[in-house]
Amino acid sequence: MKAQVLREESGPGGLELVEVDDLTAGPGQYLVDIKACGVCFPDLLMSRGLYQMRPPLPFTPGTEVAGVVREAPEGGKYKVGDKVLVFSGVGGFAEQTVAFEPQILPQPEGLTFAEGAAMGINFQTAIFALKLRAHTAPGEVVAVLGAAGGVGAASIRVAKEMGAKVIAVVHRKGAEQMLRDAGADEVVQLDEGWGQRVKDLSDGGVDVLIDPVGGEVFDEALRTVAPDGRYVIIGFAAGGIPTVKLNRVLFRNIDIVGAAWGEYIRTHPDVPAMLHDELTEMIADGMRPPVDVSYTLAQLPQALQDLHDGKVRGKAVVVIGE
Repeated sequence: MKAQVLREESGPGGLELVEVDDLTAGPGQYLVDIKACGVCFPDLLMSRGLYQMRPPLPFTPGTEVAGVVREAPEGGKYKVGDKVLVFSGVGGFAEQTVAFEPQILPQPEGLTFAEGAAMGINFQTAIFALKLRAHTAPGEVVAVLGAAGGVGAASIRVAKEMGAKVIAVVHRKGAEQMLRDAGADEVVQLDEGWGQRVKDLSDGGVDVLIDPVGGEVFDEALRTVAPDGRYVIIGFAAGGIPTVKLNRVLFRNIDIVGAAWGEYIRTHPDVPAMLHDELTEMIADGMRPPVDVSYTLAQLPQALQDLHDGKVRGKAVVVIGE
């Protein structure tokens, strides 16, 4: 089978498309033919040796798999031919993967494999942040930083399905129509005065702020949160880890909470299936995971480089089979 193998931790250029032996499922494992795999920041970080999980070289990255069960263990939940999603950790940018049952979820009816792969970590993170961490209620106002990124775009869709008004905050030019198509009620460009515009659009402050960006926008973002509001930290895509001026948190009675989905599910392994059931209901009601740009398996290095360079708006997916 074909696979993208990382030979050295030098970034996307360290990948090589090669022929490797077909995989064999071990006891209790499923063998899955991969049809698509989402492209996400952990893949990029792994290619540079900067992710918290650092597999020994050489290895195949890729964690957001959609595919078809080729072989199933006796008595397993899934059968040969079932369409499934796999949180593989690594190994997704190949034609096959093996996985244990807790890593697998059913692909929702009506989705393409590319859309299934686009659900992946982004939508799990979005609903985890909005529901379990922020306890977002219908009618509340949610602001999303980094709205043109994968997590941001997923957060817009999930927040709208939860009945919130959504303000998308974006740095990249030319993304407004994409964000409105995703469901954003308002779009604010991240330039001088952006914080005041957010407050003006939210009657003085937002109830929930979703922040996958971090960096220098943190202080201004904190000012946009209304009293009793929740500031949800998902990551630091901008590179800088901000410090908190706690007097603002104290006197405005603001909650600052973390939403590290990957860490949470280590101690709460039933959470992905629970969140997946809710996402499946949202999809049945009409929500669609976006596939904003697609690449072939051979183009994976370019996909990761585009992600690094900020050229990917929304979600990128590598299409591997039909």
